[in-house]
Order: sequence, then C-alpha cells, then structure tokens
Amino acid sequence: MARFCACLAAEPEQAREQLAAMGATVRPDGPAVGLIEDEPGHAAGPFHAYGHTAVGEVTLHNRPALLAALADAGAPAPPDCPDGELLLRCWGRLGAAGIREAEGMFALAVHESDGGLVLIRDPVGARTLFYARAGGCWAASTSLRALRRWPVLGTGLELSAVRSFLTFAYLPGEETLLRGVRELLPGRCLRLSADGTTTEEHYWEPRELIEDDGAPPETYALRLRELLEEATARRLPEAEAVGVLLSGGVDSSLVTALAATLHSHPVHTYSISFGDELPHELGYSGLVAAHCHTRHRVLTVTGAAVAARLAEAAALLDSPVGDPLTVPNLMLAEAVAGDGLRVVLNGEGGDPVFGGPKNLPMLVYEMHRGDVAGGDAKDARELAYLRSYRKCYSDLPDLLTAEVLGALAEAPAPQRFVAPYLRPGAGNGRMDHLLNRLLHCNLRTKGAHHILTKVERLTASQGIEGRAPLFDRRVVDHAFATPPRWKLNGAVEKWVLKEAVRDLLPGTVVDRPKSGMRVPVQQWLGGPLKELAGDLLLGREARARGLFRQDTVRGWLRGEGALLPRQGGKLWLVLTLELWLRAYDIH
Repeated sequence: MARFCACLAAEPEQAREQLAAMGATVRPDGPAVGLIEDEPGHAAGPFHAYGHTAVGEVTLHNRPALLAALADAGAPAPPDCPDGELLLRCWGRLGAAGIREAEGMFALAVHESDGGLVLIRDPVGARTLFYARAGGCWAASTSLRALRRWPVLGTGLELSAVRSFLTFAYLPGEETLLRGVRELLPGRCLRLSADGTTTEEHYWEPRELIEDDGAPPETYALRLRELLEEATARRLPEAEAVGVLLSGGVDSSLVTALAATLHSHPVHTYSISFGDELPHELGYSGLVAAHCHTRHRVLTVTGAAVAARLAEAAALLDSPVGDPLTVPNLMLAEAVAGDGLRVVLNGEGGDPVFGGPKNLPMLVYEMHRGDVAGGDAKDARELAYLRSYRKCYSDLPDLLTAEVLGALAEAPAPQRFVAPYLRPGAGNGRMDHLLNRLLHCNLRTKGAHHILTKVERLTASQGIEGRAPLFDRRVVDHAFATPPRWKLNGAVEKWVLKEAVRDLLPGTVVDRPKSGMRVPVQQWLGGPLKELAGDLLLGREARARGLFRQDTVRGWLRGEGALLPRQGGKLWLVLTLELWLRAYDIH
C-alpha cells in the first residue's frame, strides 16, 4: 500500500531533496518521483516510456481498447505491462486523446522528457491528486499528508475552505483545507513548468448532446442497458469473487443484479443496520440478495462503535466528509476485506447522473422563483442551490467567530463552485435544460469531491478497490444525451434507469419510493457521542483555533435553538471538521 509524490524544480537535486522531505523514496538520479510507503493507496511505479517517467495510482477498465489504439498508432505496448505504464504510453504517444480513451480510476504524474511535470486525473474523479508550489519547487501527491509535512510550504488553515465545507459538507472544487494546496479537478491534464507557469487542458467534460428529442423512450432505455452491462462487466475482477454494497435502493440493487448475471464467480452482498427500532431497508436488500442468490451479510453498526472509530475514519480522508455513514462505510470495507475479496462494487452515481430526489427542491424553487423575495437577484439560483443542501450555510453568521467572518469578508463566495454549471456560458458543453445543469453540478461537485473520494479512501485503507459502474463515463455521456423528461418522468425519478433494468429486479424494488436509510445522528449525539462532542468542541484546542462561537456550539450541544430536525446533521459537520483538523495537526 502506497501513495505517490512528484517534484519539479529548476535543479533536479533540489527536487529530489524536497521529495525526501515529504517522506517519499528517492532515487539518487533521474526524475524526482517516488512512493510513500505504508499509506493506504494503490500507487505503483516509476514507469518509463518514450523518455518519460511516471508514478501513478491507476486502475484501467478497458485495457484491450487502449492496447488496440496504441497498436493502430504504430506504437504497440507490451500486453502485460502494468496499468500505470499503459496509461503513460497512451499519454506519450497519443496525448490528451489517449487519456480521453481511458476508462478507469487514475491519478498519474508524468516527468516528461522536456523537463515538465504533467498531472492527470481520471474523468469523473475516482482518484484524487493534490499540488502546491513553494521554495521555487512544484510538488504533487495523492497524499495530502505528504504536502502537509513539506517543510518549505509552511501551510496553515484555509478559512474559505472551512466555509465551503460547512456549506456543502465536503469541499466542492479545487480548494483544500491546507492554504496553498490545490486539488486537480477531474477530466484535466495540468502541465507544471519549473519557472512556475501552468497550462491546463480539459480532456473530458459532460455535454448535453440530445440528437433526437423525438425518439421513443425505449430507445434510450435499451441503449442504457447495454452500457450498464458493459460498465459492470469491465469492473468485475477476473477469476475471483466480488462484493457489492447493497443498500436496498434501486441503484445498488441493479448493480447487484448485473453482477450476479454477468459474473461466473460468487457475488457477496453487504448491508448495514442501525437497529430494528429505526426505519431501514433491510427488507428490500434481503429481497434483492435472495432474488440474485448472493452470499449476503448484514452488519449492525452501534452508536458506541461510531463513537470509538469516528476519529480513525476522519483521519483516513484527505478532505473531511460530513457524512454520518463514514464509519459504517469503513466497517463495510473491513468486512469485504475480511472475506478475502479484492473488489467491491457499489450503486453510487444514480442520483447525480440520472436525476434523484435531491434536485426536486431546486426544481420547485424555479417554479415559484418570481414569487420569492430576492428571486430575481443575479445569484438567486446559486444561493437557492446552496441552501438546498440544508447544512450550515444559513447558520454561518451565528456559528463562525467575528474574526473568521471578518477574514472571509473579501474571500470569493462559495457560489463560485456552482455558478459555472447552473449558469454556463455559450459554447461547447453548455447545458440548456435546468435538470441537466443541476445534474452536471451534482456530478462535478458532490460526485467527484464527496461520493467517489470517500469510497476510494475508505476502501483503499483495507487494501480493496471500490468501483462504481454508474459513474462510467459512457453511462454519464448517455445520461446527458437522454431528454430530461425520461430521467425525471412526471413524479418518477430516474425513470430511464429503472426501465433499463426492470426485468432484472422484483417490481417492488424498481417501483418503490425512495426512502433512504435513516442514520440516527441525533440519537448518537445525545448518547455515545455526547461526551466526545462536548470535550472536542468546547475544549482548549478548539477554543484556541477560534473558528466557532462557543455560545452557539454550546447551545447546539444542548439542543437549543430552531435547528431541529437538522440540528444533528449540522453539529455532525462541526464535529467532523474538528476531528479532521486534529488528525492533520492544523491549528
């Protein structure tokens, strides 16, 4: 298990010194790339081709297509070369067009023969890559901790990222909580030069390409079914069992059914329970497991277990995620690894790609926008989108201290992360339909910076890979080529997705209303987590950091104010952030 680092400076020896300072292995000569051992990840290398040297965390799902493309270009690759080397060869011989052909999860750093350093991230953001510049040197890594301990960077807390996290429950763009450190966005190649200049290329972005708006809906459903089968088949491991995280919703259920149909080896399914006294979906997940003949396990997650392991889960993430399922997801990954499996599939992606219920508040708002105070303001849609998250955005004036609010007064507002998608300019990639704009925003913010990164970091901590067929790039392209009325068909959400798999699942699963698993956050914070939350959020370290007003936090801990029923979720964000800051020793 390893992450990787790469450095670039005018003098190669300086770059190698900085690489060593971040804890990476260093070779006495050659480009400054190396692995950071004993950090949970899938890094490998260095790889060499065409005079370039690279390190990467690369898992490719369409190797035959890439090998064929290289052969057609007159540059055949060894059939058994590692995935990282194959991707490097695609870049070295075909450039961005070669990367565009790659389907998979990857972050790659390439020291080119001309002296530049190129950073490449996969189209949807399944793997993350960070970079910074200090002391006349560039550094890039899949480990935020490596950049945190880079002596010349001397980084501290980025206050605008604190505001973003409290607004979204994740960091929605390029900023990180480390000042001066940025995250490479998905679908991009970034070229860093020793003189400090940068050049960025977008090699893939979803586009609204509805070619035949009058085509029958069955046409879209049938084509989607083909793409779903191909996407799932490409993500199944060869000659071994596979796991599927099965919640009981239609998304994870269809992935389970496809895996059971397409795989010739056992399929294991995993569900979680918070106790019989709470609403749950175990009846549906059990029904799907029996229907698909999987080897099914249900893990019971107690509040005591969450309290005991919350700090551990927060420390595994390169950016905090205010999701109360973090510890349960970690426990599921442990169960999968304990059964000896190497790959686990999930149903993530259905909502941000095909139109789940989280878009409904925005659609209703647009219907009545003219009757809403401020509805005609320039950034009214962006503000409505931020408020639709129902996190801490509206509470920031009462939650953050006066000093923090003053420091943020001139900082760019968080609307900047959603405006490019909700109000796109003319040109390639423009989305004309509001639903597609919302989906594009969901995909590029929550998909890349919450859903996928959480899955990757937590599964990697157990030495396994979490793979998401619904985030397949061709599936995404098809979704944006489907008329919006077939994604949200009247009151039926994700209609085309359901129709594509209707024959695979019981009708009670396909047609059930989305209910979701109720995570007992309020119950945990009033019980097993009560003492921990109080000690952390009212303790000396939190007070010294000076982010939050103590009277507000104290009131939230006592259950005071007009925050119910979202009070638990808001307090959870503050607690998650505090644990993450402590794990990274940020004051």
